[in-house]
Amino acid sequence: MKILKFAVLIIVLLLAGGALFMALWPSFGGKVEGARLARAQTSPHFSDGKFANVIPQSSTEPGQAWDYIKRQFGGDEQRHPPSAIPVVPIEPAFFQAGPSDGLRAIWLGHASVYVEIDGYRVLLDPVLSDFASPIQGIGPERFHPSPVDLEALPKIDAVLISHDHYDHMDMTTIRHLAANGAHFYVPLGAGAHLERWDVPADQFTELEWGEAANLGSLQIISTEARHYSGRGILDHKDTFWTSWSLVGPAHRAFYSGDTGFSDHFQKIGTQYGPFDLSLIKIGAYGPGAAWEDIHMSAQDAVRAHVALGAERMLPVHWGTFNLGFHDWDEPIRLTKAAAAEQGVALVTPRVGEVVTSGEVFISTDWWEAVNSAGK
Repeated sequence: MKILKFAVLIIVLLLAGGALFMALWPSFGGKVEGARLARAQTSPHFSDGKFANVIPQSSTEPGQAWDYIKRQFGGDEQRHPPSAIPVVPIEPAFFQAGPSDGLRAIWLGHASVYVEIDGYRVLLDPVLSDFASPIQGIGPERFHPSPVDLEALPKIDAVLISHDHYDHMDMTTIRHLAANGAHFYVPLGAGAHLERWDVPADQFTELEWGEAANLGSLQIISTEARHYSGRGILDHKDTFWTSWSLVGPAHRAFYSGDTGFSDHFQKIGTQYGPFDLSLIKIGAYGPGAAWEDIHMSAQDAVRAHVALGAERMLPVHWGTFNLGFHDWDEPIRLTKAAAAEQGVALVTPRVGEVVTSGEVFISTDWWEAVNSAGK
C-alpha cells in the first residue's frame, strides 16, 4: 500500500512539475483568455470551448494510436536524407535591391517561404531555428541550414502565421522579426502567444476566416483550412488555424498552411483567384483518414492546386523536418507524378532558389542526387 501511495505521489509531482514548467517556459506560448477568448467565442467556428473544422476529422481507428507509436520509433521508412540537401545561400545584394514590384518566392525550407509581391516583403510561417520544438536541442532537427540568417533578413512588411504548431510558429524567429518592426497576421487566439513573447499589440492582427487586412495596396485575407492547433498538453484547438490569400494590385498568391483536402480550395479560388502562385503543403502525412483529414496527401495537394485554379504550384512542407510516416522524399516524388498527370505547372526549387512569376524556372529532380550521393 505504501509503495502504491509513493508511486501516486511521484506521478502527481511529475505532472505538477510539468505543468509548472509549461507555465513558466515562454516558448509554450500564452493562454487564450479575457477579451481574446470573448472574441473567439463569437466565431461560428468555435463551440464547446474549442475551434472546429467545417468538416469534422475522422476518428482514430482502434489500435491505430499504438501503431503510430510503433512506427514512430521502429518504422522502416528512410525519413532522413542520406546525404546533404543542396542549399542556395541568399546573398545580401538580393535584399539590397529592394522588393520586387512583381511576384517572386524563395522556399526557405519546410513551410517557410519568403515572398515579394507588388512591392511588399512577406514571410510565411517563418521557422529559422534548428529545432521545431519548444526546447532547442530536443525534437525534430533541421535536415539543412536556412539559406539566410535571421540577422541578414531585411525589414519584413508582413509575417503570416497559419497556426501555432512549432514547425510553423517559432518564438526565436518571431521575436527577432518583431524587434525589426514586422507586423504579424495570425488566426484568432494566436495573439496570446505573441503577447507572451512581448510583441507589441500594435504589431499584430488576429483574423477570422473571411476577414481581411490591408497593408497599403496589398490585401491579406484569412481563408479556410482543415487542421488543428496546440503547443502544450491542454490547449488543443484553443487557437484557430488558417490559410492565407494575398491579393495585390497586379498579383495574387495563395498559401495553404497545414490542411486536409476539402471543397474549401474551390471556394477560395472562386472568391479570391485566379492566383499566379500556389504554395501548398505536400508532406508530413501518415496512414488513415484521421491523419489525412488534417494533413492531405501529395496527390490531394495537386488536386487542391487544380481546384484553386492557380497558374503555378510551388510545393512546401517537406524536406526539412522528420514529421511524417513516409520516406523523406516521397511527397515530392508523388507530387511530381500527380502534377504530370494533371498537367500542372510545378516548380521544384532547391532551398534558397528564387521563383519569379512570369519567368521560366528550370526545375530539377535534385532529391534524386541526394539519394544517389548517399548510396
